[in-house]
Amino acid sequence: MFAEWGENGKSHQRGPLTKRRELLVPEVVLDRVCGVPLQRQIYLQLARAIRGGAIRNGARLPSTRVLARLLGVSRNTALAAYDDLAADDLIRGERGAGMTVHRSDRAPDVSWFGLRQVIRAAGYPAKVLALEDPDGNPMYIRC
Repeated sequence: MFAEWGENGKSHQRGPLTKRRELLVPEVVLDRVCGVPLQRQIYLQLARAIRGGAIRNGARLPSTRVLARLLGVSRNTALAAYDDLAADDLIRGERGAGMTVHRSDRAPDVSWFGLRQVIRAAGYPAKVLALEDPDGNPMYIRC
């Protein structure tokens, strides 16, 4: 922390108090002629770069306003793309800190209780007794 006292007795900041992470401006190429919405194109390119490792975990992304200005799209388009990335748990946003890449390599948590109910409702693994009636038609009885 750097500070120095001015002539009026007030402290004036001379340098950074905290180190900010470097802002990463991802390369996104938009095709305005194809039928894919711009929001989806931004999402797909950023998701591919994050999952592929081109954008490292913890990297700071530009704000929606800056991204929209860089790509020449509306802020709502950039916001929708970031929302989709956040829904897939690829990025996280914190108030005042912007959006950061958060790629988790672990599988999502599965509730065994809920999964067990689904499996039981589906009848798996089923014990099936295969029989034939007197006419030779197959009959299956689940035990």
